[in-house]
This record gives sequence, structure tokens and C-alpha cells, in this order.
Amino acid sequence: MKSNMGTTDRIIRAIFAVVVAALYFTNVISGTLAIILGILAVIFLATSFLSFCPLYAPFKLSTIKKE
Repeated sequence: MKSNMGTTDRIIRAIFAVVVAALYFTNVISGTLAIILGILAVIFLATSFLSFCPLYAPFKLSTIKKE
């Protein structure tokens, strides 16, 4: 599993997950929307920690800056 996510991509995904969690815990979102966004936030958080996005792999995409 080769890293295919750059720092900016990882930070944006982590911020998204934190925002969704904050919206959920302040009761701004609830119900089906909260479930869908919660699942997406968990996936984004996991991929940002792993630096690997499985959806990028089949398309050979990478957000890592070339040196």
C-alpha cells in the first residue's frame, strides 16, 4: 500500500471529519444526514491517517507533490 495522499489532502479530510463531529455533537445535524456524514467522516479520517485513498489507486492518482 503506497501513499497517494499529500499533506493538503490529508489536512482537508481531517478538518472535514472534525467539522462533521462538531455539527453532530451540537445537534446541528441529525437523522439520516448525520449517519451518512458520520460514515464519510470516519472514512476520511482513516484515509488521512493512512495517507492512502483506495479510490485514487485504480486511477493512479496521487496528491503528493513531486520533488
